[in-house]
Amino acid sequence: MSRLFEELDYAPTPIGAISLRRRHILALKTDVFEILLGEEHLMSSLFTASEIALADKGLAALDGDKLDVLVGGLGLGYTAQAVLAHESVADLTVVDLLAPVIRWHEDGLVPMKTELADSPRCRLVQGDFFAMAASEDGFDRDQPGRQYDALLIDIDHTPERLLHGGSKGFYTPEGLRAVQRFVKPGGIVGLWSDEAPDEAITALLGQAFDAAWAEPVVFANPLQDGREVTQAVYLGRKG
Repeated sequence: MSRLFEELDYAPTPIGAISLRRRHILALKTDVFEILLGEEHLMSSLFTASEIALADKGLAALDGDKLDVLVGGLGLGYTAQAVLAHESVADLTVVDLLAPVIRWHEDGLVPMKTELADSPRCRLVQGDFFAMAASEDGFDRDQPGRQYDALLIDIDHTPERLLHGGSKGFYTPEGLRAVQRFVKPGGIVGLWSDEAPDEAITALLGQAFDAAWAEPVVFANPLQDGREVTQAVYLGRKG
């Protein structure tokens, strides 16, 4: 059996100290990996359904193959891993603000070890997704203005509950229209939310995209006797 608790890494970052922890939950007979920013829980390997759904539902809205995808937010890597599971994806870029998170994947400290760092289809980039989205050059320093088939964003808790102030201007009609400079015609922008679909957020996307909709993601919470939890994936399509 694993240790009941172990802090795998702790590091200061520009937005606060971040830590990677592993806990063994006796009732479930499983190890759970968690990311914390200070005392705030950011992600758990026990709850990944909506992170995976962000990839699956976003890519299901696209046709064709040889897709070029960018994920904003790395975390434990479940969205990125789900993107790579689609054979239609030729290239994946993952942007994360925090260098320690990328290092965890390079050093194999996360549940999927070095799977993402070793994949020839995946590139892990340290950078501020929201600053890049507002810039003239976008997300690829080697190809300024590069466009993607899908931008899938899993950074803030919701568009209204932000991880830090740097993303505030993104969740506006102007910010969402601006990021479409880096999306191919017919492409998708997806947002993860840890709350159930909100009509106000769907309406916000509707002001910026040719089409916008919300996809509920329902899963059972094993820590609460299987109580159902509903989160959301929001999708906007560029015309």
